[in-house]
Amino acid sequence: MKQRLVYYVAGIPAGLLAFLFLTLVFTPNDAIRGVIVRAAENAGYTVAFTGFGKAFPVGVKADNVEISSDKGSLLKLRRARVRLEIFPLFTGKAVFAYHAGVGAGGELSGEATAGRTQGWNLKGNGIRLEDVPFFTSVAEAKVRGELKVDGQVKMVNHAPEGDIKLEVRGAELGGVKIGAMPLPDASYRQVRGALAITKGKADLKSFTLEGDGIYVRLKGASVLANPVANSPLDLTLEMMPKPEFLERQKFVFLLLVKYQTSPGAYSIPIRGTLGHPSI
Repeated sequence: MKQRLVYYVAGIPAGLLAFLFLTLVFTPNDAIRGVIVRAAENAGYTVAFTGFGKAFPVGVKADNVEISSDKGSLLKLRRARVRLEIFPLFTGKAVFAYHAGVGAGGELSGEATAGRTQGWNLKGNGIRLEDVPFFTSVAEAKVRGELKVDGQVKMVNHAPEGDIKLEVRGAELGGVKIGAMPLPDASYRQVRGALAITKGKADLKSFTLEGDGIYVRLKGASVLANPVANSPLDLTLEMMPKPEFLERQKFVFLLLVKYQTSPGAYSIPIRGTLGHPSI
């Protein structure tokens, strides 16, 4: 009886795996490509790629992947691979592992879990911000620096929960605007951020930029919407420039003078949505 039960428990995921493998093998690449493109369109994005094909044993791969919105290109990947993990099937979970290269040496990797325990995790290392087209196409800014990111989010009672941490070294920000309001150009030795997501609300636990002559802190929260770009913002940007830095960029700070709370301190409210922030 016990042996029969073992065969039964092991046979279900094995049969499912065989079914998925045969489905992938006998489904034309163009049909799979169409499913991916339509799924991106339903989420409000467009995706283009070359060198699309199947990856052994159950997965897909593509080269030169580009994800765009109506504002322009958001992310370019030199290669991408998604595969179904085998062993989690025997515990009743469908886990997809993904890996992608960003720019010359950046890497993104993680896992996404489907079904009742939906969620994902992500690790990124060596990603040069200048290799991420979002900053030039959408933010219209000149950005440099090396990004490291680590995050995990899962669905709890139909609401996302998790945390995301990031660090940027050698950051340079130029031409940054919030709405029509310019912010000062600056170099930052280190940028660190920590975001906590609880019951569908994203709280900035910390987000600091330590620069040459200026210290910047961003705080606040956002209730996550679907799509994420429509999430309303309730943030405050605090800037504390040193006198010599303020003198070098006096024109920008003249535009921000109404947000000055004390000598050498500015507090700027940021509203709108994640896709269209405004002051």
